[in-house]
Amino acid sequence: MTARERVAQLVKVLPKVYPDAHTELNFKTPLELLIATILSAQCTDKRVNLVTPALFKKYPTAADYAKAPPAEIEKMIRSTGFFRNKTKSIRAATSAIVEKHNGKVPDTMEELRELPGVGRKTANVVLGNAFGKDEGIVVDTHVVRLSRRLRLTKHDDPEKIERDLMKIIPREHWTNWSHWLIWHGRRRCFARKPDCANCEIFRLCPSGKVFLRTGKAARAATN
Repeated sequence: MTARERVAQLVKVLPKVYPDAHTELNFKTPLELLIATILSAQCTDKRVNLVTPALFKKYPTAADYAKAPPAEIEKMIRSTGFFRNKTKSIRAATSAIVEKHNGKVPDTMEELRELPGVGRKTANVVLGNAFGKDEGIVVDTHVVRLSRRLRLTKHDDPEKIERDLMKIIPREHWTNWSHWLIWHGRRRCFARKPDCANCEIFRLCPSGKVFLRTGKAARAATN
């Protein structure tokens, strides 16, 4: 089975396995999602969701972030890690939104990428989830791991992986593809011990049999 054929089967199966798959960052507006995504770097979505309710309440607009004293934001987001750099990114991005976009988060890849501290991954998250635009594929650690295990790419670099995936995954599935793989990575295809025995897409995974075989061999060696 080729990678393209495998994808054709996966886009039929994964929506049935994860019909409610969505970003697990809580947000109501494009601005809230942008801030939450910046905070999610090197941090869990769960931790970000604990921090953002108070943050969103205190700073409802881009202008509020832009004019806020850095120390105030740093204190509120400290638990997400790298809080000083994240504060700089948040204030720089929101300042640009105020100055160049009348306080509204832009809805194009080019304009989002021009915001300080906003890379392609963040732009993809905002475009796909806040604006419903399939402009690219979010490649996080789960997507990297599963894309390689499913033999859809040989690369380790997220941008190269994204290019490989965009060639074989129908555009209308780009945003959901990330959700499906992230949910599967968190619930079944773990980094250290993937649950291949109960995997819903086992028959479509070239790595599955290898993991089962090596797992059985390891258990036999310890008995």
